[in-house]
Amino acid sequence: MNIQNTAKHLRDALESGIQISPLSGHENLTLNEKISKAYEIQKLNVDFFVSQGRRIVGRKIGLTSLKVQNQLGVDQPDFGVLFADMAYGDGELININQLIQPKIEAEIALVLKKDLNQINHTLADIISATEYALPALEIVDSRIENWKITLFDTIADNASSALFVLGSQPVNLSALDLPNLKMKLFENDVLVSEGSGRECLGNPLNAAIWLADKLVELGTPLKVGDILLTGALGPMVTVQENSNYRCTIDGFSDVLAKFSGRNNK
Repeated sequence: MNIQNTAKHLRDALESGIQISPLSGHENLTLNEKISKAYEIQKLNVDFFVSQGRRIVGRKIGLTSLKVQNQLGVDQPDFGVLFADMAYGDGELININQLIQPKIEAEIALVLKKDLNQINHTLADIISATEYALPALEIVDSRIENWKITLFDTIADNASSALFVLGSQPVNLSALDLPNLKMKLFENDVLVSEGSGRECLGNPLNAAIWLADKLVELGTPLKVGDILLTGALGPMVTVQENSNYRCTIDGFSDVLAKFSGRNNK
């Protein structure tokens, strides 16, 4: 496998909006080798985008559902990089034409006030490093045809990331019962997904610990001001054009994502 060519193949799909076949050439690798190679491809594209002027503002955590991990035969989450141009404001109209086959999921975002650069982080480290939490809607999108992804595909494809919407009223962690909070996601006021904090590795802070440790291991620790999307609190939903998605999570104000129709300007 030529990782440079694979990285460019993914960039071309992102730019053109044309889906590509699942990535190949890694079938004879062990699971750990696949994970390592996929992150190499992800990093090549992150470095390319940074060289083009895009700004890194945080990370997203994926595969935080044990059910999804079992489906893909893995025992750990994955992560992708968040860029400033992926962020949308609460209620801001999102042009659906920039997306290929988007899905949406609700989660908790953390914003850091301290670096997380320890070898092994504790729950207390995460709590003391968090400035505040926000409700978030992540719009995921795969460049791989019909979402026929393997673990290798999604990691290489920046954890199938696309856009994210943050709520506008920050909340201190001391005011939240993260494992037990309930989430409901509505599409045009019809309930389409629900879940709880426990569906994210038992507690969204557990996901944050995993990410903080993983990034220290890779030499790119989380820093003050970084945004962490900690992982889905319930099933993802396919985005429909001309639709609104409103998320309610215990302890937070609602957060809203609005989508245009195809080809609308």
